[in-house]
Amino acid sequence: MRIDKFLKVSRIIKRRTVAKDACDLERVLLNGRVCKAGADVGVGDVIEVHFGQSVFKARVRSLKESVRKEDAGDMYEVID
Repeated sequence: MRIDKFLKVSRIIKRRTVAKDACDLERVLLNGRVCKAGADVGVGDVIEVHFGQSVFKARVRSLKESVRKEDAGDMYEVID
């Protein structure tokens, strides 16, 4: 699954175009490396998203094409 789609489906970022823009601005890291919107995400990968001064870091737990809002949080686990 593409990282921009994962960020949208998991509801880390609300819109796919915003996720793509974040990748283009090098605010998204996949396993410690800056990635493009088309980068493939796999289970166990670590994603870092930089929102202004704060950083959101999570490990991918599952990949699903669509998910209900209540279950979106199960797709990743937050890392401190």
